[in-house]
Amino acid sequence: MRFLFSIILFSIMSLPANGQNLQAVQIYTDNQLLDLIKENKHLSQVVLDECQLVQDIEARAIRAQMPSYQFLWGDMLAYGVCIKKNVELGLYYMQSAADQGLPEALEQMGRYYHIGKFMQPDLEKAIVFLKAAASSNNLNAQLRLADIYNRGHGSPLDFPALYSQLHHAVTDDKKIHKRISTSLSELAEKMPEHIVAKAKRVKY
Repeated sequence: MRFLFSIILFSIMSLPANGQNLQAVQIYTDNQLLDLIKENKHLSQVVLDECQLVQDIEARAIRAQMPSYQFLWGDMLAYGVCIKKNVELGLYYMQSAADQGLPEALEQMGRYYHIGKFMQPDLEKAIVFLKAAASSNNLNAQLRLADIYNRGHGSPLDFPALYSQLHHAVTDDKKIHKRISTSLSELAEKMPEHIVAKAKRVKY
C-alpha cells in the first residue's frame, strides 16, 4: 500500500503545473545536434522541444564539456533562449567549443569578430578563426575568408590554400556555386598561374 501511494505521489508531482502532461523529449545524440547546428536549427529545436532539455544541455556543456553542447549552450546564453541572457558567458562557451576544434564554433567566432557582433571588430582574430574553420571544410568560413582576402586583407601566402579549398568544395545551391566561382576568379587574379594550377590539383 505504501509502495502504491509512493507511485501515485510521484506521478502527481511529475505533472506540469498547468495540468497538461508534456511528452518527454529525448536528449539529442551528438550527431543529431551537429546536424542541427550545421543547418542552424539548434536554437529553434530547443524552443520546439518546449525548453525541456535545458538541464541536460547544461550538464553536457559544463560537466561533459562536449563541444557541440558547449556551442548550443553558448548560443542559448548569448540570445537568451530558454534561459536568462548572458552574452559574456555565452561567448565563453562558444570559445570553448572553438578551442576543441568544432568547425561551426570556429566559423561563428570568426564571423562575430569580423562583423563586430557582441564585441569590437578584430580582423586579425577573425582571420585566425576563419582559417581554422575553412581548413575543416566549413564552406561559410571559406567564403567569408575569400571576401576578406579579395578586399585586400590577409597574407598572400594563405591564398593558395583557400583557393584549393573552394575549388574542391561541393554544393547543390546555385547561388553558393556562383559565389564560389566569383571568389575563385578574384583570388586567381592575385596569384601566379602556376600557383593557381597547383591549387586546383592539390587539396590543402
